[in-house]
Amino acid sequence: MPMPDATEPAPRAVDLLVWYDRHRRVLPWRALPGAVPDPYRVWLSEVMLQQTTIAAVRPYFEKFLARFPDVASLAAAPEEAVMSAWAGLGYYSRARNLHACAKAVAEAGRFPDTAESLRKLPGIGAYTAGAIAAIAFDRQEAAVDGNVERVMSRLFAIEAPLPGSRPEIRRLTQALVPADRPGDFAQAVMDLGATICTPRRPACALCPWMMPCRARHLGTQETFPRKLKAVKGMLRRGAAFVAIRTGDEAILLRTRPPEGLLGNMAEPPTSAWEPDYDAAAALLDAPLDARWTRLPGLVRHGFTHFPLELTVFSARVSLSTQAPAGMRFTPRSRMEEEPLPGLMRKVLAHAFDPKPEPKPRGRPKREPPPMPLLMAVEAQDSMPGPEPRPSFRPVPKPKPREVPRPPEPDEMIEGEPEMAASPQPPRKRAARRPGLGKKR
Repeated sequence: MPMPDATEPAPRAVDLLVWYDRHRRVLPWRALPGAVPDPYRVWLSEVMLQQTTIAAVRPYFEKFLARFPDVASLAAAPEEAVMSAWAGLGYYSRARNLHACAKAVAEAGRFPDTAESLRKLPGIGAYTAGAIAAIAFDRQEAAVDGNVERVMSRLFAIEAPLPGSRPEIRRLTQALVPADRPGDFAQAVMDLGATICTPRRPACALCPWMMPCRARHLGTQETFPRKLKAVKGMLRRGAAFVAIRTGDEAILLRTRPPEGLLGNMAEPPTSAWEPDYDAAAALLDAPLDARWTRLPGLVRHGFTHFPLELTVFSARVSLSTQAPAGMRFTPRSRMEEEPLPGLMRKVLAHAFDPKPEPKPRGRPKREPPPMPLLMAVEAQDSMPGPEPRPSFRPVPKPKPREVPRPPEPDEMIEGEPEMAASPQPPRKRAARRPGLGKKR
């Protein structure tokens, strides 16, 4: 990190708080000015916002809160109901940890009010503990998320790349947290990163920390934070089988194992997801005997560590068909009660409305014009026989016509016919004027 210039002003929390009082965002989980924050709403929102945007969380938060208005109701709910309410938000281990944490808090009777004690609860890490302690209990704690990392790395021009620079960023953030209004300070830095100090084209002229920002002085603010290039995982492939029961339109589903990816979530049966999966042999993985139809197109989904492509097979089965062991038929009218992750919702949508693969972009290649003569030669060459005979007679290329060069007036041309034979009378030679002859 470059050394600060003695003439550079130091960032002050009060400047940020003045800006926050004027421009704070109104969010469903954020207490209004002067109101006491609800620890349950703060905790729930912070867990939901991990790896997820505010736009995606807002409708889920309101529905979840209507279904589980307090930590006691959440703790008393069955896990299937919690997973169903969470379905679509992704990172489903958060929902399982949320339920376990609610049980621990309900048993204790209240939320712990320090970052150290909050970190002992399931699913609460350093950031979430700091955010809850600062916002809900007014503790002087730093809450460092992705927005805060970007603000601080620019403010202090931190050259070390993430994630290795996180301890330094946390130390610098903690040093700025004021004893007065630490919760507002935590939310102010988040709002600054989300609205002003954005990843691209930050609005530096509107920033309350414009003057002390070292990256702005260097003109390199868009290059921070420094990051190591992520290595994308290998593409995996698989097959999904959507069996629809005739009569009640029920769909065959199963619950994934509790451990691993999408644990305890519902899905139509799928094959293993492997880099070299062969869709041509996918019917060997089908959950039951039926007339399976391979649907056009693919279902694509991106996980944190790898991308996935699923080939979807669909089949109609009779009303008397029994679900295989460990599976169930769920009517379409009750599908919202199933904890279906976003990927499996894509699979079901594709099964009922398959989309073919998009055509490649770009201008199509033009076919060359037909050449009948060449085609005749190729056809003749392909005929059996000792020696193919051409179907045309080659014509020699004509020689270029020689154009005689016109003679100069004083030049003698050998073999030239007499001028009298020309249909035009000979031209009379002009008399030489004195003084225009050749020099002697």
